[in-house]
Order: sequence, then C-alpha cells, then structure tokens
Amino acid sequence: MHSTLSFSQATTVPTTNYAFHSQSPINLRFCGLRREAFGISILTRSSSGRVRLSTRGRSKRTSASTGNNGTPPKSFDYDLIIIGAGVGGHGAALHAVEKGLKTAIIEGDVVGGTCVNRGCVPSKALLAVSGRMRELQSEHHMKALGLQVSAAGYDRQGVADHANNLASKIRSNLTNSMKALGVDILTGFGTIVGPQKVKYGKVGFTDNVVTAKDIIIATGSVPFVPKGIEVDGKTVITSDHALKLEFVPDWIAIVGSGYIGLEFSDVYTALGSEVTFIEALDQLMPGFDPEISKLAQRVLINPRKIDYHTGVFATKITPARDGKPVIVELTDAKTKEHKDTLEVDAALIATGRAPFTYGLGLENINVVTQRGFVPVDERMRVIDANGNLVPHLYCIGDANGKMMLAHAASAQGISVVKQVTGRDHVLNHLSVPAACFTHPEISMVGLTEPQAREKAEKEGFEISVAKTSFKANTKALAENEGEGLAKLIYRPDNGEILGVHIFGLHAADLIHEASNAVALGTRIQDIRFAVHAHPTLSEVLDELFKSAKVKAPASTSSPISEPVAA
Repeated sequence: MHSTLSFSQATTVPTTNYAFHSQSPINLRFCGLRREAFGISILTRSSSGRVRLSTRGRSKRTSASTGNNGTPPKSFDYDLIIIGAGVGGHGAALHAVEKGLKTAIIEGDVVGGTCVNRGCVPSKALLAVSGRMRELQSEHHMKALGLQVSAAGYDRQGVADHANNLASKIRSNLTNSMKALGVDILTGFGTIVGPQKVKYGKVGFTDNVVTAKDIIIATGSVPFVPKGIEVDGKTVITSDHALKLEFVPDWIAIVGSGYIGLEFSDVYTALGSEVTFIEALDQLMPGFDPEISKLAQRVLINPRKIDYHTGVFATKITPARDGKPVIVELTDAKTKEHKDTLEVDAALIATGRAPFTYGLGLENINVVTQRGFVPVDERMRVIDANGNLVPHLYCIGDANGKMMLAHAASAQGISVVKQVTGRDHVLNHLSVPAACFTHPEISMVGLTEPQAREKAEKEGFEISVAKTSFKANTKALAENEGEGLAKLIYRPDNGEILGVHIFGLHAADLIHEASNAVALGTRIQDIRFAVHAHPTLSEVLDELFKSAKVKAPASTSSPISEPVAA
C-alpha cells in the first residue's frame, strides 16, 4: 500500500546528541516504497549535533520566507490544525478532541483519503467478492464439505456498486464522527504560509488564513507511475481506477507483485481474468519473508491462471487504441536490454505509492522534501533543511514514508497528539502489523528472517525460528482450509519476539496477538501461558509460542502466570 509494498530494512542513526535528547533511533523503515525507489536520504549527524539529510539528486535548498510569514502569531484560531482528512488525520483529530484541543481538519478532496475512497476499504469489498467466488468455484472444496452448488456467476456492476457503497458509507461515518465531536472541517487545499499559519481554499476562490499552536501534515500519497508508462484510466490503470471495476479484462498484466498486485490478482483471477505479473526483482513477493513467499507462490500463484516475468522492468506501456491491444515492453533489469513484448487487454500499475506533498508551502518554513517525503524524527517532528526541528510542525502517514500503512498513520497521529498534550511518546514501528488480504491471507509484524539474522550478527546474539502448520489446527481442518504456516523469529536467550509471519485462513486477524505482544514487550516465556479457546484458529499462535525453546524463565510478575490451587 513499491515497486512492491514491501518492508525494507530499518535504517537508524543514534540521536543521543540531538537537542531533543532522544534515546530512540530515527527510523526510516518502510512498508510500501523501498528507499531506493525514490532515492530517500540517510540521516546523519554533524559534529554540531544537527541532523543532516543527504540523497542522490537532492533538490535545491530554499530559505525560509521573510516578512510576516516568518513570525508566529501571538494568539491562535485553533490548538491543532490537521492538513488531510484521511485515516491518519481522522485518528489524530478524534484523539485531539478527546484531549480537549480545539481542532480543525483541512481537506481538499473527500474525507477518508486514499484508504477509504481509493484503497483499503473498497479493495476489501472486491476481495470479499473474490473470496466467495473462489470458494463457490472450487468443486473439490464444496464436495469435501458435502455441498452441491450450481455454476457461480457475478454481476460486474453489482460488484462495483458494493465497493463504492462501502466507501461511501465509511466516508459518511468518518465525516459524521468528526462533526459530532466538534471538529471543524475546512474545505480546500491547505498550504503552510509560515510558522503556525495555514491558508486553505478552492481554486478560483479567495483563500482563508487560519493559525494554530500545532500543525500536523497528513496529506498521504498517490499511485506511483514509473516513467515510460502511459496511464489512460481505461486500459492502463492504477489501483485508483481498478477499484471502480469498470470492466474485467480477459488478460491483464500487473506490474509489481507486492500487496497491491497480489490482492488485485486475487480479484481478477476469481472473476475470470488471466494475469501476468511483471516484477523488477528476481523473485515474486520480494517484501515478504522468503519462506512465506515461497509457500504463498505455491498456493496463490502456481495453481491459478497466473504467469510471471521476474528480473524485468516494464519500460514502456502503451494503452489500447485503434483496435490494437495494450503493448508492454520488457527490459532486463540487469543488462537493460530489451527482453520481450507483451500484448494484453489491460495493464495495472501496482508499483507502490508516492507521497502527496507538492504545494504544501514547505519552502515557507525552510523544509526540503526528500523525493517528496517530508523529513521527520522518531516523534514525527518535521526537520528543516539545516537539520533543525521546525517548532510545532509534525508530519504523519505516507507523507513521511516511515511506514506506508493507514493504521500506521493513525497510530502516528495519536502519538503526536499525546506529545502536544504533554505526554512524550515514540511509536514502535516494529510493533505495527501488516496484512495482505488474499485468499488465504498473509500477515506479519516485525522483522523477516533475513533481517533478524542481519540484526543478530551486528548486535551479537543468536536467533531461533519456530513454526506451526494450519494442518494441525482443528478449526482450520473443519473449514477444509489446512493450507497455512505460522512462523516465529525470536531470541532464545531472553524470549524477545523479533518477527511473526502468518500465511493461512484469517491470518490478518491472527497477527494481532503477536503485534500486541511486541508493542507491550511481552516475552515468549510469559505469553505461552495464555489460554486460547478450543477449537479456534488462535491456537495456531498458541502452539507457535509453546513450541519456542526459550532459556529464560517466566517472569514472576507476569499477569497471566498465576498460582495453581492445590
């Protein structure tokens, strides 16, 4: 939600000499676009203690504007102004009102942002349809359950309406929730004109200027389209267009095999399309744990009407016109030589997302974006071109690039509100889960096995891996859905959970026991005593934690370790 929506290795630098004296590292860990895709900078520290940003192709520095725009106002219209009413901005606004802050949110498009209108929400509606279609179409699965079903069919417009109606409903719910709590919704495009000062308005109308003690940038992202690809919104499309489901092509090429590409392959193949993946790296699903990727390919790719090309770039894609099909030209990623040409009915560009930060007026406060991303520290505080913190300015969500997930944006927004109301807080991004809603689902939290091994080698500790199969779970077998694996990566010396990866039925729901354990710092030797209802899928995690070999004893203060009556 990179060329694939993938996790890249965390890049950190110590911050003990910064003016804000944080002991936590600056985290540039991405879920979404890899740093290399946009030439994202590395934060370094000069001898003076300032944060410096370096990147290939860095744009020219712009000095802060002078005059009235450079002077903070003495009184404010609001305690907090949020630019962008997506999931991140909405979460921050609700928490701010709960804490007693007079809050306004500026939105130039529609409330709900990408997630609600062009992302998570409508895509889950389409995936709900694809899941049911897939089940009804599986004669083997139905027969195993003793069911007889006639040929399953679908109404394309009805499916599209389901997705659109869900988005409308959630958008209305978000709008009403903010209005009910007294959040002022200001319509227009927001631009920072100086310290603690924002203007907003619609094109062709007079701008309004408002002030706030604190400002949060939450403008999100847009689909990233590589050079050479011509998007016409009909036969060459992004996820924005695909969610409208205006037609179901017989053959569609999907560029990128990350979260977005995988989910749409699930939808299109369930509705009858043939799919061809085009992946720049040498393997499909490069952002996932390699063992999970291998199993997922065996279940989600190989048995379906899907073929793929890896290690190639789609260097040119021409939409269908004049009776000709969509033309996709493939170039070898290593040699840069022409490799193949595909003729397909449609092409979906699923190469990740780019930050939507153009026109924010960041030059007015001497902030230089790094390939579009707003530079921030681990507390989401914006950093200017000189490496200094910009007072009272924060950036959350896709616009800062730390972790391009809707729920990560919301968590970052809540973290910022905690800070501006007097409680220091740093979000642990390694505790934020991610999920891919294919059938079956994929979910994860923390590090992949290669990332964990690299960390262990650098820091001098050992790691171990535990696994359990869905084939041993009663509930999964009752559903005739025994295909799946849960994997735990941990430290055997102290029981620290480094990563958990799940592929199987309802994996997206199961991951939260693990992510909450990581967030709370719960060790395996303590959580293994938790009781799980039988028979439930949650027992997959129960068995996973119990199978881990931890040398450290259980904590005597563990709330779930209770004495047993004699």
